[in-house]
Amino acid sequence: MNQTNIVPGVYEIDSLLPKGMRSNIRSVIQLMFEMRIDMKLAIKGIIFDMDNTLLRSRIDFESMKIETYQFLASRGILPKDFSLQDHTSSTIIDIASKNGMMTDELLREMWEIPKKFEMLGMQNVVLESGVVELLHDLKGKYRMVIVTNNSIAAAETALREHEILHFFDTVVGRELMRSLKPSPDGFLYILDRFRNISAEEWISVGDAWIDGKASASAGIKFISYRGDKLKMENMSVYPSAEIADIREIKNYL
Repeated sequence: MNQTNIVPGVYEIDSLLPKGMRSNIRSVIQLMFEMRIDMKLAIKGIIFDMDNTLLRSRIDFESMKIETYQFLASRGILPKDFSLQDHTSSTIIDIASKNGMMTDELLREMWEIPKKFEMLGMQNVVLESGVVELLHDLKGKYRMVIVTNNSIAAAETALREHEILHFFDTVVGRELMRSLKPSPDGFLYILDRFRNISAEEWISVGDAWIDGKASASAGIKFISYRGDKLKMENMSVYPSAEIADIREIKNYL
């Protein structure tokens, strides 16, 4: 073995060992170094999506996407032949916002569309089954945060009405992101705010491919909650685990 490639400090250590043991010890330590064997980090924080993860949302996301696109296409911001199949409202908005054609007035008008659908969709929503039990079990043991493409006001209102807002350390809505999910901006905001917790010590849970894409881009493991497996695969999102009951997340902590 080339001594110049050996793990720093190995020769200092094995110089104290009997000659017959040095080669074996050196080889084992070098192999561990090359394989990057690390201690498993304990999970310290959980990032939750909100719609259809904590709350059973009634937001008509498909109609929101179509109306948002029609608004942008009618004003020449997006082309008439723009394919909607692999897009969400958030990805359409992100594309439009970056093409240099959006004025402040157009941005304001555009955002009124998702706001309208969010307000309608938040009426009479219910919690996903098992959410209250899960949050009570996790309270005080982990940092718990929400990253949502909704506005902070709409999200906090819905969470407060269901008496679960107090369980969370913070709610990150679109006002705190430069780009919406699937951009990792919201997740990076969390990593910056809680600097004592590394990306490897967080997990995230959500129902949509945009949650998984954002999480993976931030280096955070993603758990799919009742997600569309085929859609996620088509969008190159591969969850670390899949659960059908939100309480199953405890199996991965």
